[in-house]
Amino acid sequence: MEEVFDKLHEECGVFGIYRKNGKTGVIPDAYHAMYALQHRGQESCGIAVNTDGVLHCHKDVGLLTDVFTKEVLEKLPEGRMAVAHCLYGTKATKNRDNAQPMLVNYRKGALALCNNGVLTNAHQLREELADGGAIFHTTSDAELIAFLIAQERLKADSIEQAVATAMERMYGAYSLVMMSPTKLIAARDPNGFRPLCMGERDGDIIFASESCALDAIGASFVRDIRPGEVVVVSEDGVTTLECSRKAQSALCVFEFIYFARPDSIIEGSSVHMARRRAGAFLALEHPVQADVVIGVPDSGLDAAMGYAQQSGIPYGIGFIKNKYIGRTFIQPTQTERANSVRIKLNAVRSTVEGKRVVLVDDSIVRGTTSAHIVSLLREAGAKEVHMRMSSPPFRHMCYFGTDIGSVDNLIAAKHSVEEICRIIGADSLGFLNVDYLPMLADQSHCGFCSGCFTGNYPVEPPCECHQPRCERPLSQSKE
Repeated sequence: MEEVFDKLHEECGVFGIYRKNGKTGVIPDAYHAMYALQHRGQESCGIAVNTDGVLHCHKDVGLLTDVFTKEVLEKLPEGRMAVAHCLYGTKATKNRDNAQPMLVNYRKGALALCNNGVLTNAHQLREELADGGAIFHTTSDAELIAFLIAQERLKADSIEQAVATAMERMYGAYSLVMMSPTKLIAARDPNGFRPLCMGERDGDIIFASESCALDAIGASFVRDIRPGEVVVVSEDGVTTLECSRKAQSALCVFEFIYFARPDSIIEGSSVHMARRRAGAFLALEHPVQADVVIGVPDSGLDAAMGYAQQSGIPYGIGFIKNKYIGRTFIQPTQTERANSVRIKLNAVRSTVEGKRVVLVDDSIVRGTTSAHIVSLLREAGAKEVHMRMSSPPFRHMCYFGTDIGSVDNLIAAKHSVEEICRIIGADSLGFLNVDYLPMLADQSHCGFCSGCFTGNYPVEPPCECHQPRCERPLSQSKE
């Protein structure tokens, strides 16, 4: 079965809080912050809390409101530190065991770890550790990272030094928030693929994937965690150290196009304004005579506003979105899948009937959703439908946390723009030029990864995608 909405999905969101002066009350903060980050992952979620040095964790598959009922929240012990996580799992990680935080106990104590990203050398690291007798209970990179840190901690003077040393062995994308019995730690890979920021509230220190989580609990943004940086919060205050391995800055540019919430600020740039700029660039490069500009809720709305402002074509509300249907609303037959699009989106006939419509969305993956949406506009009386995408065509795999699955899922890898236009039934189709990508986040001074568009990656991709041995059928085993 395929998902109705062929969108790309990010791995997860992370959060951590350290309350000053021994104050407790972190559970409500963790819950509300993760509610603000729910868009980053709806597969599973969890919260771990530090109660006088003892770590407790509750996690499960499902949305935050499903996993953390009133009864569950009341049973969780309070503490002065907490870390939390929401996961969008890839096909290989969709089970309860892979839910985070990953809580491990080892010789030096306990560690609760949350990760956002994917290690490109995870297979090699896992094989090396397994050859040394390591036993893994999950297929998650978070457990692998926790094992590396625990291993290094046996030789290091501190947990933060163990983290920095372990980072020298890890390649790919990871933004980590972790908790020991006495410290809260945040770390970001040397390329800075995924966002991670620090906030403050009355002396409390907070880490989160996006600044919208800080806003949700009344915290102020302090700064972004630098690529390769390890930030430690303890009784001694806030200290930092750097991973010795240096790399070029390469934030995933799709954070600005789709992944992040519009009200977040990432690397100094407004996500909302970045999307409006994408729409303006589209209007400059792909102009068209039209009567109204509309966006596909929710990720296409900001870019549609930018297109309308730049082109002078009026902006309109073209779709109403049913907010009570989950992200992966799956039906078993093609007819039911097509009908479910009608349930989630309904065209506003008064906006589009008899009109030449510019339809703005963030991306095309398989093309099935775009075809359904164009069809909805036709049925609502649109005279012409000119589709514009606020990203370049996806033609390549992502190895750093975006779930594409296979190049076979990418319509742009197999068809030209003109062919895609015919397949989805639009009158014209325009994609954002890849040259505009660095200009979207005009206040940011970091580099960007655009490998899924260009095929040029800042880190050497793995030679092949390895299926974990524990999930490999005997008929496929070489042993």
